[in-house]
Amino acid sequence: MGWLFLKVLLAGVSFSGFLYPLVDFCISGKTRGRKPNFVIILADDMGWGDLGANWAETKDTANLDKMASEGMRFVDFHAAASTCSPSRASLLTGRLGLRNGVTHNFAVTSVGGLPLNETTLAEVLQQAGYITGMIGKWHLGHHGSYHPNFRGFDYYFGIPYSHDMGCTDTPGYNHPPCPACPQGDGPSSNLQRDCYTDVALPLYENLHIVEQPVNLSSLARKYAEKATQFIQQASTSGRPFLLYVALAHMHVPLPVTQLPAAPWDRRLYGAGLREMDGLVGQIKDKVDHTAKDNTFLWFTGDNGPWAEKCELAGSVGAFTGVWQARRGSSS
Repeated sequence: MGWLFLKVLLAGVSFSGFLYPLVDFCISGKTRGRKPNFVIILADDMGWGDLGANWAETKDTANLDKMASEGMRFVDFHAAASTCSPSRASLLTGRLGLRNGVTHNFAVTSVGGLPLNETTLAEVLQQAGYITGMIGKWHLGHHGSYHPNFRGFDYYFGIPYSHDMGCTDTPGYNHPPCPACPQGDGPSSNLQRDCYTDVALPLYENLHIVEQPVNLSSLARKYAEKATQFIQQASTSGRPFLLYVALAHMHVPLPVTQLPAAPWDRRLYGAGLREMDGLVGQIKDKVDHTAKDNTFLWFTGDNGPWAEKCELAGSVGAFTGVWQARRGSSS
């Protein structure tokens, strides 16, 4: 993978795939000489065609569309991998999976993670005096030294892997549907295939589990609160900061808090998009009110939609491949 050399004056916004540029910063006026802040927001399983700025049929992403019109769009970037862990490893290291050692997703039972000899962006900036924070889905190892707090992040709040990889109190919408965590000590029975029920999904704050199982319906609100608190505290400190927010949206199960009238159609996915867009809007508003003149804000996706989830998956927009074109046919 070649490096992208980029000179920018405004906050950038990426709407597809992998973004890890080597930036030639050009900061003018009162910000000259100051280290810039970075906010990277990574959507999960979002489709290129989900965004109004990418000519979606519906307009469920008002905040992101506004960011696109005010900032810079990079529409020819590509995800480094088609699955979660490898794309996240590449985002944080700038190296493809064949080089950084992460070629498959880590499981609940995995004891390893992103190889410890790999250097993350957070470690580089931490050594340069940055305050570093990570909120959301990690999925690069959750035991011992593979935990985010040992990979360059001063603060961590989130889940260790995908939120379909552990039972919850609010399972959300999924294909196939997964039940909630069993109540009491009784054995689990008649469980659907691909449903993780042996371990309840944990929510971490730094090294401590603060909720288990996670209440998915409140996760977006908690992420927004923690992200805005981090930005405020870091700005008040006067030190530059990196905030990496790895959203639960739009991965299934969809934990939509305000259900549409007919949940089993595209309106359910649209409700999830609007919830995600609102979360991003809160983060952007906090940046605008505290550190707008000196902050680079990126929005991107990890790998594109999980098409097998049908109406609960995102839209590929104009990028329809052979599998999508033949889906439903007998051939």
